[in-house]
Amino acid sequence: MTDEELMALALQQARTSLDGGGVPVGAVLAAGGAVIAAGHNERVQHGDPVAHGEISALRNAGRRASYLDTTLYTTLSPCQMCTGAILLFQIPRVVVGEARTFEGDLGFLRANGVEVVLLDHQGCVAAMEEFQQRYPDVWSEDIGGR
Repeated sequence: MTDEELMALALQQARTSLDGGGVPVGAVLAAGGAVIAAGHNERVQHGDPVAHGEISALRNAGRRASYLDTTLYTTLSPCQMCTGAILLFQIPRVVVGEARTFEGDLGFLRANGVEVVLLDHQGCVAAMEEFQQRYPDVWSEDIGGR
């Protein structure tokens, strides 16, 4: 599967979260173009403050001896917590759907040796903008009140 096809799967995950009243961030962990696991933000649905989309996908992947052959696809630029998980597990490549609605710190990932591909995917932007308009208080809570 291509980067665009895998991002489309991550966006489906994001829409699943939004449809359930949650934060529309979806993620897919893949190796060699094959999906290992997918997940979406479940903070609202489970009352779990660390259930971000990237963390959900990593949790769904289960234990792995190495992540050096993987790429993480995420619909939104990763927050500091998810950036830490990417670095901790030494995921070498991250494909980001968009960084307009939340910049994150892609430069930090790059400075730590992660290949970052920013797609600027309009579908990812639209999902976050819809969420931010519908649930501004939840969005503020999700990003630490910024």
